[in-house]
Amino acid sequence: MPGTRLSILSMFVKWAQDDPMRIFWLAGLAGTGKTSIAVTLCCMLQNDAKVLFGGAFFCSRTTNVTELTDARHIIPTLATALAMRLPSFASALAAELNTDPHVALKPISGQISILLQQPLAAVSSLASPVIFVVDALDECSNENEVKKLLQAISTLACDATVKFILTSRPETHISTSPISSSDTNSILRLHTIDLAEITEDVRLYINDAFSRQPLDEKWYTESDVIALADRAEGLFIFASTIISYILDTESPGRRMARLQKVLSAVNTEAATGPLDAMYDLVVTRAASARKTDTEELDETKRVLACILTARVPLSIRALAELLNCEATELRGSLQQLHSVVHVPDEYDQPGLRTLHASFGDYLFERAAQRVRISRTLGDDALARGCIQLMQKRLHFNVSQSRSSFEPNLQAALDNITLSLKYACMQWVYHIEKLRHTSMLDNEIYNSFRPRFLFWLEVMSVLGQVQRAAAMLIMAIASVSDRCNYFRAIYSCRCCSLSR
Repeated sequence: MPGTRLSILSMFVKWAQDDPMRIFWLAGLAGTGKTSIAVTLCCMLQNDAKVLFGGAFFCSRTTNVTELTDARHIIPTLATALAMRLPSFASALAAELNTDPHVALKPISGQISILLQQPLAAVSSLASPVIFVVDALDECSNENEVKKLLQAISTLACDATVKFILTSRPETHISTSPISSSDTNSILRLHTIDLAEITEDVRLYINDAFSRQPLDEKWYTESDVIALADRAEGLFIFASTIISYILDTESPGRRMARLQKVLSAVNTEAATGPLDAMYDLVVTRAASARKTDTEELDETKRVLACILTARVPLSIRALAELLNCEATELRGSLQQLHSVVHVPDEYDQPGLRTLHASFGDYLFERAAQRVRISRTLGDDALARGCIQLMQKRLHFNVSQSRSSFEPNLQAALDNITLSLKYACMQWVYHIEKLRHTSMLDNEIYNSFRPRFLFWLEVMSVLGQVQRAAAMLIMAIASVSDRCNYFRAIYSCRCCSLSR
């Protein structure tokens, strides 16, 4: 087991043995290896003499087994598993079932009382803590039932020490439930672990899979493994999918050909089919939540396009300001996509991004028509947003500097918001990618003619005056003749900046 994953598992075992908190929530984005951790953890708990492994439930949509997507089956399954391991609990459970044989049909609050709480009273003197594992709660189809389950687990009252290890994507209905409180529960968010550590784990994982193959012919190098690990960007599901694709032939020559095909073009259909199925599931779910509101779906597509196209990671507030919408509305448009989009907890925290580059390839090229995104949508929205924001925000002494003779100080930098910084430094790069800029001519002209020196002030505060000259050259090449103003600006005022 790779280093970081082994550390996580050791932490889980220590928590199971010693920590007084009842719930440990492992949150992670799609494909980050939550289920593999859960499976390994179950094996470790079964062999741990200091705890009693009560049982596990693995939720799953992909199996097409209805019971595995129904949260109401979780408590009956866990109670049955514990009864098979602990005779005293089994006797107490049998007594309860004799009284109410149809308890499995009751609401979850009634299930947990009759199937767990009351029978556990018979084993209250048990020295070892009882540990249950529930994996992939986000895979359950009824969000309200999941909420009820989490509420019931959080309020379970019994003399025996009972603990739950839960894994899920950070979906809204789970991340706003009682288990998200770090005051009463232990929480580990996989997607916040340093990417370099995860990449090293992925490298070890790939190397182990490759090294297990017959060595009749060396068809890969250590550099190939490192390159694949880098491409995975922390996604174990991506690495697993690529490994399956490459090893699905016994010929070393074909394996080498597939490996090189993946390294040169990761988005080959054969290699990304399973990933597309995962993305289909997430995006279809998000789209169905907006099936009665086409405008909301279009806005979500516009936000996703901007996240995919943005040249540097933005914060929620910065992107909202660029798109001229409320930050709360923007966060709301992404609430069904937390499993594939990393949304920072704080509104002003940069880092808004999709989990993996393959999600962008999927949305641009292979998604269903209703949710597919045009490659120019993000550039068009951000170009307009940058121009309009500069038109609104640029003014005399925008940085509030005390004197033009003093060096730019930190106070001046602090007065330049992330959204304005992005607009001033990136606008021309988005315009450059648009085939037709004539529709933006008036906005560009009206923004720069009276505000050129204010824009230059921001670029100076940011230490980017040299870049300003290069951006004007790009603007000359990109915009139509209606905006010849850039040629005049560059030749009369800014030519010396490029020297």
